[in-house]
Amino acid sequence: MASLGEFRKLTEDYADVADFVIVYISEAHPTDGWAIEGNVFQVSNHKNMKEREEAARRMVTLEPVDCPVLLDRLDDAANKAYAALPERLYIVHGGSIVFKGDQGPLFYKVHKVGDWLKAYTEKRE
Repeated sequence: MASLGEFRKLTEDYADVADFVIVYISEAHPTDGWAIEGNVFQVSNHKNMKEREEAARRMVTLEPVDCPVLLDRLDDAANKAYAALPERLYIVHGGSIVFKGDQGPLFYKVHKVGDWLKAYTEKRE
């Protein structure tokens, strides 16, 4: 949640270069699990896809984004395939991963995606 504003700016700056999506995965700090005191986004573990969808909608209401928000399945297939928990950034180009960001929250650096996209854009010109 803390980096969504920075991510939104990145999607605005590079909208003509890249397609952005957010994949909403299992909740990192659910109220009925490893909860963090004072967390502004209070949500329990998702028991079904409707609950996951509702949580994603609440997230977007709190911090709007200008890209599609996709939902991971309840078996967390995307999360497991991309080691995404609690958050991670990827750039996929031509069907291959060309950038794999460090795992958040401590090493989640939106500006590194911006640096890659800037270099890519300059190389294309």
